[in-house]
Amino acid sequence: MSQHPQVIITDFIADDLAPERQILGDVADVVALDAYCEDELIGRIESAAAILLYHNLGLSERTISRLTDCKLIVRCGVGVDNVDWRYARTRGINVANIPDYGTEEVADSAIGFALALSRGIALQNSLLRTPPAETSAGHAAAAPPWMYVNASPIHRLRGKQFGIIGLGRIGTATALRAKALGMQVAFYDPYVVDGIDKSLGVRRCETLAELVAHTHILSVHCPLTSETRNLLDGAAMAALPRGSFVINTARGAIVQTQAIPELIASGHLAGVGIDVLPHEPPPVDDVLVAAWRNPRHPAHQRVLINPHSAFYSEEGLMDMRSKGAENCRRALLGQRVRNIIN
Repeated sequence: MSQHPQVIITDFIADDLAPERQILGDVADVVALDAYCEDELIGRIESAAAILLYHNLGLSERTISRLTDCKLIVRCGVGVDNVDWRYARTRGINVANIPDYGTEEVADSAIGFALALSRGIALQNSLLRTPPAETSAGHAAAAPPWMYVNASPIHRLRGKQFGIIGLGRIGTATALRAKALGMQVAFYDPYVVDGIDKSLGVRRCETLAELVAHTHILSVHCPLTSETRNLLDGAAMAALPRGSFVINTARGAIVQTQAIPELIASGHLAGVGIDVLPHEPPPVDDVLVAAWRNPRHPAHQRVLINPHSAFYSEEGLMDMRSKGAENCRRALLGQRVRNIIN
């Protein structure tokens, strides 16, 4: 029997674990539990020396309290809302994240949503794909013109305001991409130090209300905290200029998604791109998902939903796995651990 300590991968990763074993093999045994809920960890995680946690489940006090020899919990991602890092600190357990693994991917996805929506790419594709309805006489109605399908109105992006909530790593990468498109970039982030706006050539807004008042495309890039939960509620989205777009590639609960169908139906929002939802997978009665799936609701053609995949690329996933394993190695060898958040 091996005398090595165990590094446990709780969820999401369940292959041959080659990247993790290459980094940790001489100091630890790596075990993947492939769990989908916290209860599946009972009796399997208690002796772990380090834990790699992804996003299919969370680690609450009831699990952390059973850990007997854990030196580090790595949240393999940016957000740490699915681990009770405050309680972990009371147990002397470091919690770290991986803040830089998918910066480019998420920023690219945000801009991709923005272009697909604001240029009418997704909408016109959907309108063209819909077969002509039958007339009352039972004959097929005339097909829509091929050269131009009315996705009205489409406006030039150059000079329009691209608004960002949260100017961290990903928000900054998104800002630079929006600037490259010729857009005027403004941001709201009360925690960013003075001068960032000058160095990036963007405009700081002192309040969320100031940001949304003139924003054509609004992109969310802040963490989920008690302060940001439902930060972008129905009233804030209604304060955007008519015909604006909302993009969320951060955390689902930052945006009050149940307000979106009505704002789409009224035409106040021209489109919404969602990579994250408050509950994943969404419940069967999720208001936004129901409207998005309903061919008779405008959200069916004006809302894009992806399955929390903005972070993904093969290169980004490998970064996440190797960076997480390397941090566990540091912890097991008594070296300085990186990116501790508690």
